[in-house]
Amino acid sequence: QVQLVESGGGLVQAGGSLRLSCAASGRTFSMYAMGWFRQAPGKEREFVAVIGWSSGNTNYADSVKGRFTISRDNAKNTVYLQMNSLKPEDTAVYYCYADLPNVGRSWGQGIQVTVSS
Repeated sequence: QVQLVESGGGLVQAGGSLRLSCAASGRTFSMYAMGWFRQAPGKEREFVAVIGWSSGNTNYADSVKGRFTISRDNAKNTVYLQMNSLKPEDTAVYYCYADLPNVGRSWGQGIQVTVSS
């Protein structure tokens, strides 16, 4: 398994920026992807972005393309989500995840992002 700890959330005005971090520990050598989901109040958890741990290939939800950027630092076992031009509808709890072969998906505890209008 992999343990994940998110940081960097908080309150920001619309149009502002935040950078989320997710530090992984444990069986990090076997990770093949890391990414982010989010869940707004009363809504289902939705995909935000993913990055291939070795390849660096990325994929984004349409709702965040052009505004959010996912990146990783393999040496630090950390994935980042740079969020620019934030909108009130980006308000949610953001969850980091890691995918491992034969083990499945590990989740972080979640971190609140609130965007005020």
